[in-house]
Amino acid sequence: MFVMNISYEWLQDFVDVDLSAEDLANKLTLIGLELEGLHRSGDDWIFDIETTSNRGDCLSHMGVAREVAAATGKALKTAEPKVPMAAAADGLVTIEDPDLCLRFTARIIRDVKIGPSPEWLIRRLEAVGERSISNIADITNYVMHALGQPMHAFDLDKLEGGRIVVRRAKKGERIVTLDEVERELGQSVLAICDTDKPVAVGGVMGGEYSGIGSETVNVLLEVAYFNPHSIRATSRDLGLSTEASYRFERGVDIENVVRASNYAAALIVELAGGEIGEFADAYPAAPERVLIEAPDLGSEITRLSGLETSDREADGILASLGIERMSEGVYVSPTWRHDLGIEEDLVEEVVRIKGYDTIGEAVPAGGTSGEYQPSEERKRRLRYTLASLGFDEAISYSFIDAGQRGAFEPVPSLKIGDEDPFVEIRDPIIEGASMMRPSLLPGLLAAVRTNFNHRNRDLQLFEIGKVFASDNSEDGLPLEKELLAFALTGAERLAGKETAGRKLDFFDLKGALESAFDALRIPPPELGACKIRHLQGGQAAEISFKGRAVGFIGRLDPAIEESYKFRQPVFVAEVDLESLVSESETPPAYEKLPVYPSVFRDVTMTIARGVTFDDVRSAIAGQGYELCRKVSYVDVFEGKGLPDDKRALTVRLEYRSDERTLTEEEVDAVHAEILSNLASKIDFEQR
Repeated sequence: MFVMNISYEWLQDFVDVDLSAEDLANKLTLIGLELEGLHRSGDDWIFDIETTSNRGDCLSHMGVAREVAAATGKALKTAEPKVPMAAAADGLVTIEDPDLCLRFTARIIRDVKIGPSPEWLIRRLEAVGERSISNIADITNYVMHALGQPMHAFDLDKLEGGRIVVRRAKKGERIVTLDEVERELGQSVLAICDTDKPVAVGGVMGGEYSGIGSETVNVLLEVAYFNPHSIRATSRDLGLSTEASYRFERGVDIENVVRASNYAAALIVELAGGEIGEFADAYPAAPERVLIEAPDLGSEITRLSGLETSDREADGILASLGIERMSEGVYVSPTWRHDLGIEEDLVEEVVRIKGYDTIGEAVPAGGTSGEYQPSEERKRRLRYTLASLGFDEAISYSFIDAGQRGAFEPVPSLKIGDEDPFVEIRDPIIEGASMMRPSLLPGLLAAVRTNFNHRNRDLQLFEIGKVFASDNSEDGLPLEKELLAFALTGAERLAGKETAGRKLDFFDLKGALESAFDALRIPPPELGACKIRHLQGGQAAEISFKGRAVGFIGRLDPAIEESYKFRQPVFVAEVDLESLVSESETPPAYEKLPVYPSVFRDVTMTIARGVTFDDVRSAIAGQGYELCRKVSYVDVFEGKGLPDDKRALTVRLEYRSDERTLTEEEVDAVHAEILSNLASKIDFEQR
């Protein structure tokens, strides 16, 4: 937000205020102009008003006075100075890029005398935070704060050809701006030029060479309207933000240009002498006014706010803000308001002028009743399940730093061939965060880092959120997918126990993933070894469901751990939740509790490193022995005493009959057959 300093004394030049400064401050707050502070400046009061980016019309005393007039029922007094009729100056201004400069006026004032400003002008400028420079420069700043229209004064005798050309900068052109910095202008920058070279950066800052100095006699006064998007891009590219660029970026009033020029010219003649000369107004084409359809505005105000407002009252409030009713149900936005475009905007204008404090506590009537969609109910169940397992839910930004481009491999459903999958943000609201996230992991890992910085090293986090990728579809919109991601690190946390528990590992995360699938009431996932860009080799697996890949799970790659300055292993997983919740739920199956006891046999076998527990389980389950009810993982060992290409895997087989208690002999016989058959499928040595 931008803080605009508004003088209580100066404000009364535009509206008769019969409220005290404190009461006016409260009134401004109630109509939506938030005050950061109220302080004295000599005999005056200064309102520090926070203006949002869509309210460029409030960056002036006249703009705020218009709001006060509407809220208090007073009349707005506009500045309409009388200046002599000037001869038209053909050829004084040429606009070569009317898409970037929609209107440009130039007025010549001859025989001025540069000197200090009078005390009243200095006092007013200092009250709003401006320092006095000279009478001409002070007048341009004064009019900007009064009417919201930035302007610039050139030394006419320093302009080659004595005329202005408004065009894009040419390759390699440079200019020394008023802050004494030499800048190279890109070819997208709008330059204000004489017949030879740039003399100002349009809408941002003037050039040092052509600026007003103590020897200036003849002045060319520029007052113009520039394309807000162009000024925003130029200001960002040059790293140069000024009072002028801030206003132009948000849009000034294109129909206020001549009034501001007249106001400044009259003050120059009054305070610096001189004679008003030629005037040029280059206005290629007036922009179309914005029409807003509101066929039943009174009813819409009641529906959205609960306030009872007649059409007549609503029209009166809108008219006081300059919003005209063109015909039945059709309104036209004033040229100084660039934030109005739909019926709801008109509702907001009426409600805030009536006062937000007048809105009651009744809930507006709804036309339909709400309900959870089936997928929302399943996601709610998923959240409850993960919370019961000790996980905390994280919520992170949807945009990430461009430096993370390509660091994390997207889930398979988000890959679009060999194309660049990243969605760029043209105007990022956070510096550097210029890319929509293709993965939830950057946000989760940032949360892990924040917790580490606060000495919290035992973490179990999950996040449900949208990710984005570019798409070559006809509508040109990015591809969106809702994913589920996990991050797990440190030790197990037990309620009521302060000492650290056992270290969490891959299998804890695998268990949480399986619990998530169970909460969604779908079959468990299948895991298979794979190579993933952001996961450590040998501790990475692809998550599959019904034969298709839906995500990844594993330990974070050491290089990424190092980039985040993690000093302990971090395990992560990411899965395409959107595709999982689209699956039909598997109805819960019930069976009787076992009547007869189970018998267990543990088997430790030396196998090749490439053989997985799932390979062993499948080979045993595939033999179809009815008495063998379950095969469970117990432990794995690699290292001392074993060849480098081998490891020891321990599994547990559960045997049980629903008809009788099994004898040791029966179990031993079935167990021996199973191991014999297993040896024909998997090469192992029983330990």
